[in-house]
Amino acid sequence: MKYDPEKHHRRSIRLKGYDYSSAGAYFVTICTHQRRCLFGLIRNGILELNAYGQIVAECWQQIPQHFPRVQLDAFVVMPNHVHGILMITNNGRDMAISDDGRDMALPCPYQGKFGKPIPGSLPTIVGSFKSAATKRINIIRNAPKTPVWQHNYYERIIRDKSSLPKVRHYIKMNPIAWDVDQLHPHNRCEE
Repeated sequence: MKYDPEKHHRRSIRLKGYDYSSAGAYFVTICTHQRRCLFGLIRNGILELNAYGQIVAECWQQIPQHFPRVQLDAFVVMPNHVHGILMITNNGRDMAISDDGRDMALPCPYQGKFGKPIPGSLPTIVGSFKSAATKRINIIRNAPKTPVWQHNYYERIIRDKSSLPKVRHYIKMNPIAWDVDQLHPHNRCEE
């Protein structure tokens, strides 16, 4: 089939005009390709990661080594997705969260183009994480070029101090609520 830019282009689901390299807290959800359960099981609310899930957790923990402006916050690997909070700081300093509940992240003018990597931006950070985890998983399963992740990811900008504990709680409770999770496949996951 011949490429038709009217039919075959991908649209960004990012907030239009927002600078995703600016300091702020971001709640990220990344799903596996076809939402297959690749990373382990949850039994009685307890997460049991397999080798692929352990790789994903290790790659997430290594993000600040590659992106010094990033601080990690709450994170969980689920059987077919991950949830995490990434905080992009100013020049590696701690994330400043105002005590009066003012905005943590404000839309910033942005002149970048969709699909062009911006160093230190959320899309670049997530893309690097996905690439590193995919490479390591595919080496183990001897399946080069096999997709691990969906093409995109979901993010929410955490805009105020009161939202942060709620997002942390959601991430922490995700394994316990797996049976009713909207991403639950309602079938047995691979071990």
